[in-house]
Amino acid sequence: MPALRPGRTDGGRSAVSAVSAVAAPGPAAAAASLFAGRVGGFLARRLPHLDQADATRQGVPARLTPVTWLRAFGEVVRSGLTIEETRLEPLLALRTAAGVAIVVGPALWLASPAYAASAALGAYSAGGATFQRTWRPRKVIALGAGAGLALSTFVGYLAAGRLVTFLPLLAVWAFVAGMAWAVGSTAGIVAATTVGSMLVTITLPTSVGRALEHAGVIALGGVVQAVLILLFPIRRWGAHRDALADALAAVADYARRLRHDPTAPFDPEPLMTARDAAAVTPSQARTRPPVLHGPRGLAERIRPVVAALADPDVGAPAEGPGRDRARELLDAAADVLDAAARSIRRGTPAEVPPRSTDVLRVDEDHEVLEGPARQAAERLVELLGEVLEIAGSGGTSGRTPTPPGPADAQFLVRPTMFRLVPVVVRAVRRELRRDSPVFRHAVRLAAVATLGYLIAARLPLGHGYWAPIASVMVMRPDFHRTYARAVARLAGTLAGVALATGMVRALGPDAHVFGALAVVSAGLSYTLIRTGYAYSQCFTAAYVVFLLGMGGQAWEQTVPERVVLTLLGGALAMVAYVVFPAWETPMLAGRLADWLAANGRYAAAVLRSYAEPTREHRADMRRALLASRKARAAWQETYDRARQEPVGPRGLTSREAQDAQEALKGFGRAAMLMESHVPRADSRFVPEAERFAEALEADTAQAAVDVREHRNPDWGRVEEALHAWEGSAAGDRSPVMRRGAELQKQALEDLATAVSRTPLERDVGSAREEQRVRATLAAEGDGR
Repeated sequence: MPALRPGRTDGGRSAVSAVSAVAAPGPAAAAASLFAGRVGGFLARRLPHLDQADATRQGVPARLTPVTWLRAFGEVVRSGLTIEETRLEPLLALRTAAGVAIVVGPALWLASPAYAASAALGAYSAGGATFQRTWRPRKVIALGAGAGLALSTFVGYLAAGRLVTFLPLLAVWAFVAGMAWAVGSTAGIVAATTVGSMLVTITLPTSVGRALEHAGVIALGGVVQAVLILLFPIRRWGAHRDALADALAAVADYARRLRHDPTAPFDPEPLMTARDAAAVTPSQARTRPPVLHGPRGLAERIRPVVAALADPDVGAPAEGPGRDRARELLDAAADVLDAAARSIRRGTPAEVPPRSTDVLRVDEDHEVLEGPARQAAERLVELLGEVLEIAGSGGTSGRTPTPPGPADAQFLVRPTMFRLVPVVVRAVRRELRRDSPVFRHAVRLAAVATLGYLIAARLPLGHGYWAPIASVMVMRPDFHRTYARAVARLAGTLAGVALATGMVRALGPDAHVFGALAVVSAGLSYTLIRTGYAYSQCFTAAYVVFLLGMGGQAWEQTVPERVVLTLLGGALAMVAYVVFPAWETPMLAGRLADWLAANGRYAAAVLRSYAEPTREHRADMRRALLASRKARAAWQETYDRARQEPVGPRGLTSREAQDAQEALKGFGRAAMLMESHVPRADSRFVPEAERFAEALEADTAQAAVDVREHRNPDWGRVEEALHAWEGSAAGDRSPVMRRGAELQKQALEDLATAVSRTPLERDVGSAREEQRVRATLAAEGDGR
């Protein structure tokens, strides 16, 4: 995210991570880069209408994705082979690999390699599902994944006798798996593994009874993983602790940056993640550590207070002793929040430097801060005291939250697995429309799975299911991740089969040795699962080669098949996105309009809390804030994906989108500053705020419609209400509210400037840009 100008907010991100070093596979990267260059060049020549030039070099506004298909492939290759900064979790990987070993060993000893392969499939896939980011208990995820794999195995075998029955089942199952992304990424990924299970295991059983046995063995793998999680818990509630600690650390980082930049940006994503993690089922609420129950709300309240203290418009003066005092308080607040974050993450008592506690003492006689700045300082000290009170014990004592009553919920409720069914149905129903990225992904998934199966079945190669499995496992609802995972899977497969082939040749045929190597490969795959798809896939490919070797398959046959069919599956996934894409670029205007409307409702809710400070209005303000954050996150996700798409100019230019984004961030920041000084319930009313709230909500709602339909917004009601406010006593009674209203008006004017263009500007700009695109394409063709 670029640096923000004064008056902006919600931009940066605080990260708490450790860097892991993994060597990139050189030959695999080179092969992937060559593949990307060849295919990208072909598409750039064959699909010029999807290409566009870098218009900024020609002196015209740059569009959102001034990249060609070839340049997009370069970014895809870099992204697919990038080592992600993460914290390795070897103990979790060891426990999950032990689950694979527990089912593979006895199955190989007591039954046959075929049963051992089924057991390995269930245990490996169920174990991999537990590494997905989810706030539900890991044992529930393992059981659910094992059950889904077993069901797909058995149903697939029942229909596997003839293509006329199996292909429709495969298409329907793949479509449903694609629609599972409506629930979330974890559901979508786990559902995709069930499609792979259906494709693999129909080649193993020979009768309905054997199919039931294989399905039971697969389900047993999920049960074993769940039992291991229950018997050997590692960092119970660790992910929830990390989410809450990251939220506190993000606010601490924000406070430090405010010392030097009073309008520093803040990304609310850590707070949104912490809120998602705080939603628990009634059974989880009974066992949740008390320390996870309170600090999130305090972090939410501290953020606007530190912003108001640092802001020169409504807080400490820009220079002088007041500014120095504000810097001291912000630095001490950061120390306290960091100490609380460490306490929650590690489960130890918080340790705050003595100098920080001394700074947080507000002396009524000698305090240099005055007015709203002093109020913010006193409020900050009060909130930090509550943070230390909760984190001081390290979560080892205190009252455990009890299940809520109907009147006042004490925790955010997450539905149980059974009560999740109607939630899933509603989510899927919302996505059943042609313009939905999830629906289009489901259609692509169904088409590619069936087409890949048919093509591979006609090739003179064994294990044809590898092609559709490769397609299913790399496909995602968006362009960039689909292509990056396809490149990563090819690179990882090349490296993995080369590694496994060398070991197979050196060791010779031995089922028990290959079974042990498969378990080791699974453990390494789990260890690297969060460092990048290519590196985890390297050991996944080795794991598959060892499993096939355990079953008696010769490496001379399996290795070429694996490489060729993986290449075929990845190519099918890439082509499918070109044929039936779900580009994010056309959705930008709608996302911007949604964010504008949500911000308007949030700002109006804050003003109504001034007009009539009641508990109901505070609750409305909180709901509006959450809706605004959700709309902002949707815009940011769409904007980031649109910048990576090699499509022609559609709607907003890059400059317009960026300026509009900054304007809306400034608008939200002004509302946040006002929120920090919302009067208490026993305070006097400010009736002038109600009129401005109504005008603001009405104008932003209409402007959202105008932005969506590419019309210029108008702020007539806001200007009239603000003009009527001038000269009244309301501004004197609440200077923060009045100054915030002025900042909001300025932000709305900046938004109108960003998105408004005359018809002549639109026509001339579009014609010039198309001319630049054609000229650049012609120059690139001559260069080749």
